[in-house]
Amino acid sequence: MRSWDSTNPIRCPDPDIIILDKRFARIALGNAPIHRIATGFDFTEGPVWFGDGRYLLFSDIPNDKINRWDETTGSVSVFRSPSHYANGNTRDRQGRLITCEHDTQRLTRTEYDGTVVVLADQWEGKKLTGPNDVVVKSDNTIWFSDNGAGTRGNYLGHTAPQEVPFRVYRLDPATNVLSIAIEDMGRPNGLAFSPDESKLYVVDTPHDQPRSTRVYDMVDNGTRAVKGRVFFDGKGWADGIRCDTEGNVWAGFSGGEGEDGVAVFAPDGTLIGRILLPERCANLCFGGQKRNRLFMAGSQSIYALYVEAQGAVGG
Repeated sequence: MRSWDSTNPIRCPDPDIIILDKRFARIALGNAPIHRIATGFDFTEGPVWFGDGRYLLFSDIPNDKINRWDETTGSVSVFRSPSHYANGNTRDRQGRLITCEHDTQRLTRTEYDGTVVVLADQWEGKKLTGPNDVVVKSDNTIWFSDNGAGTRGNYLGHTAPQEVPFRVYRLDPATNVLSIAIEDMGRPNGLAFSPDESKLYVVDTPHDQPRSTRVYDMVDNGTRAVKGRVFFDGKGWADGIRCDTEGNVWAGFSGGEGEDGVAVFAPDGTLIGRILLPERCANLCFGGQKRNRLFMAGSQSIYALYVEAQGAVGG
């Protein structure tokens, strides 16, 4: 049994990095171990990298905080409390923090001076069910899932009635126009654009149906997602996802021992590698000075791993 005590050395190649296809062999570094860089939380989510400050922000949903991990010192501090039970986070193309808030059922933007601006909290006069995860496209539009995770109970938000269907929305911040992007899913969750933005991957995690990851074609100058089909629907399921610059899909994954952690899929849908963790991984992002350090939000911990891949912009 591997010890996750940071004082114990890790024998490389790390046995918890599993190569299933030669395409992952050139990504997995034989001398880079998985590190647990922070722990002691209840449900970590929404990691987002701020390279200009060399720090990672991540949500601890039940404790109503967004925390900050400093790369230069390894210290953890509170960035925002209360966070309104924040879940997913990302940055827009101007570098501002975009956050999905469960408790307030809204999507917000944090301005450079720290002011929090509400971007969306309702659809046609009815409250959103609770934005969950978010990405920003190169045209500055913001795409986010709204799936009720924060209004089904009090642990991740508060109990509230569902007023609108679960959907993926597209917000144009230039016009403040909110539109429905996807409405054919049971419960949309994590989402990510391919590097060229020709495809949108979205995880579907309904409670009473099989869970899958779907892929959509982007049409009409990238304003609509169409022709949704299954990208992955095997054992276990994804949560938050991100793409690298080669188009591989990196998924925070749950499936029990031997599958919890991260699953990596080639653009053709083949599972090419795994990064095993001792707990489920809800979400992930790329960061570090060369955008080649994978940060993984486990249940109670944050993990990091250097890889020979770089994250695509926008996640």
